[in-house]
Amino acid sequence: MTEIRPLIMCGGNGTRLWPVSRAALPKQFASLMGERSTFQQTILRAARLGTTQRPLIVTNALHRYLVEEQLAELGIKADVLVEPDRRDSGPAILAGAREIAREDPDTLVLVLASDHVIQDEVAFRDAVAAGLAPALSDHLVTFGVTPTHPATAYGYIQPGAALDEGAWAVTRFAEKPDAMRAAGYVLDGYLWNAGIFLFRAGALIAEYERHDPETVAAVDGAVTQAQRDLDVVCLEPGAFARARRQSIDYAVFEHTARAAVVPMACGWSDVGSWDALWSLGAGDTDGNVVHGEVVMRDARGCYVASDGPLTSVLGLSDIVVVASTDSILVADRRRAGEVKEIVASLQSQGRPQADAHPRVHRPWGWYEVIDAGTGFQVKRIVVRPSGRLSLQKHRHRAEHWVVVTGHARVTIGDDIHELGPNQHAHIPLGAVHRLENFGNTPVEIIEVQHGDYLGEDDIVRIEDIYARV
Repeated sequence: MTEIRPLIMCGGNGTRLWPVSRAALPKQFASLMGERSTFQQTILRAARLGTTQRPLIVTNALHRYLVEEQLAELGIKADVLVEPDRRDSGPAILAGAREIAREDPDTLVLVLASDHVIQDEVAFRDAVAAGLAPALSDHLVTFGVTPTHPATAYGYIQPGAALDEGAWAVTRFAEKPDAMRAAGYVLDGYLWNAGIFLFRAGALIAEYERHDPETVAAVDGAVTQAQRDLDVVCLEPGAFARARRQSIDYAVFEHTARAAVVPMACGWSDVGSWDALWSLGAGDTDGNVVHGEVVMRDARGCYVASDGPLTSVLGLSDIVVVASTDSILVADRRRAGEVKEIVASLQSQGRPQADAHPRVHRPWGWYEVIDAGTGFQVKRIVVRPSGRLSLQKHRHRAEHWVVVTGHARVTIGDDIHELGPNQHAHIPLGAVHRLENFGNTPVEIIEVQHGDYLGEDDIVRIEDIYARV
């Protein structure tokens, strides 16, 4: 197959899959189906296309280190393009195309969402192969999924005149329809708009400039003035903020005369709700899909998942139950798409569960609050090999660290200690300190904080290898 540069979009929040998917750890990084996240599955799927080019991942600063961590688990190298803020898919894809075009504007770019599931990879590869010829002749190719039912959650594409074998010109794009119109679209041969694209980098830029030259100029500035650190490119915030916030469909595909569509039937899903996950799962004889510590009795057509507490369901049908350590969702499976309204309500109330998990990921590893009370807080902290917390101090709290596993290097003022399991260190109020993992296995510690204020913003960073000073 002709070489292709995968451009992986990795910035969504996925609020319909709350409480597993939250802003701090959205659905593309969660293990919703199997051991690998959908982001990792997307990376592997792109690698199996036969291309030898490194993927380019478009993400944001909050998720950059999750991207790097999950790439490292796969042993795959990639370049990372960091958006300073979300401007929708148009500027994000344009910035990716601009970055790729710096080396070669003729590069074929395959845009993939990091939160999609594709069950038939052979059919997917065949569809990509069918898109090569029109893309090489400067068409902007989109891939339309052959509908399995009249869905109202997707936009639609109407194919027109035949182009190359397996590809058609696009007659029009249609918005998400109501049920009656969706049924008509299916009968008329429309395709679901999957948001997967193939084009030459230069062709996409030229069409974008024809329809929105101001955004192209803004993105050009953001790429030209970007901060570059090895495999990571951070777009310049001021220039990028001038880009029009718009989807790639509105910005380019609905206006261009060069849009082409390749149909594909590959078991595609955007995993947009718990009901979608139920339909993708391997159900038992009663149609129940379960994950984790779950007991079912006289229940049918349910999706039940737990990442902690034992969860039992008795005498219910067509419901969703998702139990995490800090939140539980119970919903009618047929109304699973409305979960985002629960999240909006939680956000309006200032509930931390709306956006953050108890386990908070950091560039060096993660921490989780396991107990708290007046004047104290207890954390479980895990530091990856070669991970290093910032050199820091606190104005309002002292800390006590006990090593549980691994070997840590602890700096307190001018003193440096190497601590193993069951050894401890005390960090007085105001002392400059740091914890490092110099070994080959994770370091786990229990941290007890004591003070009159224990917020995360009570950190004065003096030095940091992750550029957070």
